Amino acid sequence: MDSKNVIAAIALSSAVIVLYSLFFIPEQPTSKQNLSEKNKIEKNTDTPDIDEKENLVQISREDALKENKRVQFENENIIGSISLKGATIDDLTFKNYKVSLDNNKKVTLLSPRNIEEGYLIESGFATTDKNIDVPNSKTIWTIKGNNKLTEGSPIRLYWSNEQGVSFEKEISLDDKFLFTIKQKIINSTNKEYDFYSYGQIIRNKIPEDISNFYILHEGPIATLDDELIEEDYDDIQDQKFSKTAKKGWLGVGDKYYIASIIPPKDREFKTTFDYKNKFRANFITTEPNELSKNGTIEDKLQVIVAAKRVEVIDGYAKSLEIDKFDLVIDWGFLYFITKPLFFGIDYFFKLLGNYGLAIIAITICIRLAFFPLANFSFRSMAKMKALQPEMVRLKELHKDDKMKLQQEMMALYKKEKVNPMSGCLPILVQIPVFFALYKVLFVTIEMRQMPFYGWIKDLSERDPTSIFNLFGLLPYDVPSFLVIGAWPVAMGVSMWIQQKLNPAPTDAMQAKIFMFFPLFLTVILAPFPSGLVIYWTVNNILTMAQQLFIMKRTTVKTVT
Repeated sequence: MDSKNVIAAIALSSAVIVLYSLFFIPEQPTSKQNLSEKNKIEKNTDTPDIDEKENLVQISREDALKENKRVQFENENIIGSISLKGATIDDLTFKNYKVSLDNNKKVTLLSPRNIEEGYLIESGFATTDKNIDVPNSKTIWTIKGNNKLTEGSPIRLYWSNEQGVSFEKEISLDDKFLFTIKQKIINSTNKEYDFYSYGQIIRNKIPEDISNFYILHEGPIATLDDELIEEDYDDIQDQKFSKTAKKGWLGVGDKYYIASIIPPKDREFKTTFDYKNKFRANFITTEPNELSKNGTIEDKLQVIVAAKRVEVIDGYAKSLEIDKFDLVIDWGFLYFITKPLFFGIDYFFKLLGNYGLAIIAITICIRLAFFPLANFSFRSMAKMKALQPEMVRLKELHKDDKMKLQQEMMALYKKEKVNPMSGCLPILVQIPVFFALYKVLFVTIEMRQMPFYGWIKDLSERDPTSIFNLFGLLPYDVPSFLVIGAWPVAMGVSMWIQQKLNPAPTDAMQAKIFMFFPLFLTVILAPFPSGLVIYWTVNNILTMAQQLFIMKRTTVKTVT
């Protein structure tokens, strides 16, 4: 078999995969529905319904924040407030992340429940006893003592009902993104009650900036008894998800941010994702806390509303012993490549101070790791190129006898110890690394808005220049589909030069296809993150250097 046929098949297949991932989002309702059915373990309990309806009003976020008294909180990473109505965390802004490079406004995640963009977290106790009042979303809590929540300085909230039962909350904040909520009930009566602990995340609507990209999950997420659960917004609009577990966490994830709740330890709980005019992700304990006469009960849950920085997420997973919490970052099915690749890039970033340089450094390391494999492949390809005249002679000699031609060519390969399949090895090696790096650039907030040099201001976005206005020299903009930047062009040129080093196809049609292949991939990869195109370009250059070195050292016996 002509090695170029094999290489062409693999390369073209790779291009099809790239095209598919770029422009097509496969329908997944059937598989998701099967997964949901598998995960729906409804447990018959007497736990109460914690759903409460709230009408939305057409007011601004600023006006909504002024409607109720609030407790301010702030540390080095976040700033916001907790509403004393419902004791809800419904105002949170990330201090260190801008909306975009051109907009200095900081990213706001949580907002009050009564506006269209409402997104909040609340917790408390529920009961099946209709004869006792419990705090709900309309309850006005009283703050005692410290009136601002800061690191090392918690706040305390109180509320009492008319039946002689008091409720307390102590909320503390660490130096990053963790809220710890200690809840307590004090009974001053001679009656006994059962209470269930709950927490829930409420989001009024699907965010407008959702990627809606099948390689990235955004929406309700949980790990329940070691099983990762990922439900799309569309799925839970159609069908509620519910499962009982003894350990885990639940949350709602965006591309770069997560709002999550870690239920009380060592307590069985039921997690539900549903939609009733708003999206909810909640848990409620399945076994009641028994409040005895003149007794008290208490528990603790944790809330993490964080930017998905790997160091932060992994740190919480370890320090709080949260099962598989690192999966809030969607590393994908190539997890075993993607996450180590990120750590490698991050190491070089800390060493070199630039993620673009870090990508180049990791590219060199990858080339070194596969150096022996590539050497073997390039030696074979060099021999194949040297054998081209003899192969052309054999094809001309046996053009009417395909069987004889195949036999003669196999004998030639055997004599010269050439494996025509070996030319595929470099491509096979590059494909998983290529997609893993794409994943890293796409999902990690560390890469967001990170510059390289010159015109590249964000390695996670496409090269903004275009060959159709001479990379900005001509005073007009071009349509987005014509934005083919300098780095994609450099990648295409390097691919074209590299192609010239390989054995030329003896078939005229194959030769024409390969002639246009660099141009084809240049157009296809132009919308990809510029960091990925930089990797591919540098990888091509290193490949050519290695290939030229091997070709000069490879000798082939003279064929007579």
